[in-house]
Amino acid sequence: MATLVGPSGVRRIILLTLGWEDLPKSVSVHGASAAEQLREPVPGVLLQTEGGWVLLDTGFNTALIRDPYLSKRFYPTVEYRPVLPGPGEPIEQRLAEVGVDIDDIHVVAVSHLHVDHAGGLKLFAGRVPVHAQRRELEYGLSNHPDPEQHAIFRIDFDDPRIDWRLADGEAEIAPGITAVPTYGHTPGHQSFVVQLDSSVGGDGFVFAFDAADLTENIEHERAIGGFIDVDPEETVEPIRRLKKLAADKGFPLIPGHDPHVWPELTQHFHERFGPVS
Repeated sequence: MATLVGPSGVRRIILLTLGWEDLPKSVSVHGASAAEQLREPVPGVLLQTEGGWVLLDTGFNTALIRDPYLSKRFYPTVEYRPVLPGPGEPIEQRLAEVGVDIDDIHVVAVSHLHVDHAGGLKLFAGRVPVHAQRRELEYGLSNHPDPEQHAIFRIDFDDPRIDWRLADGEAEIAPGITAVPTYGHTPGHQSFVVQLDSSVGGDGFVFAFDAADLTENIEHERAIGGFIDVDPEETVEPIRRLKKLAADKGFPLIPGHDPHVWPELTQHFHERFGPVS
């Protein structure tokens, strides 16, 4: 008698744009001209699994941007400016647009703790497990000024209600979703391999997040512009590792903040999977 096997992978991918950031290209590509400005999307990845929806990354902490005193405290320079997509919470706005209720998210994972990735954790504290690399959280909670100088704001994630699920290297977040360590951009940065269920094609994608902001980081193996406690050229090794992983699996490797790739892929997934029923 044949054994029936249930879904083992991701059934749907929805890309969310949780805001934008105006910044010099040199933030994303080491050695690029600081005079060249980009408006980069702030990414979130929503994945439908058999057990519910999984959210990768959470965007900005809106309170730190909208309050003029907090904004001056946390965003004092004009070189980098966060841009919110509307008056509400970006996660709630985007979820409403795609027809997913925030209560249907049962797992959150963060690639790292930078302001544009961990700021929405306040919406999930005390509600769902949050996956991260142990070394990332330890760095973020260390009692010295370094993390904030590198745009890791303790106020975003120092919450006793957060149900941390900490990994020391590669870890399965949910069936079909695997975190892979890509340290360098931050001490505990992780990227994600997403395997689609056979019922929807069985292929997959590798999401680099900030291990590679732009397509040229990947195609030309250009060092990224942001890094902590490593030399810039050391950030190329994780890119090469992700490229090999993606090639071995036959999956595309998706940069984290590319202003051309992200909206194109957002539309591609919408057309491929259709609206949420």
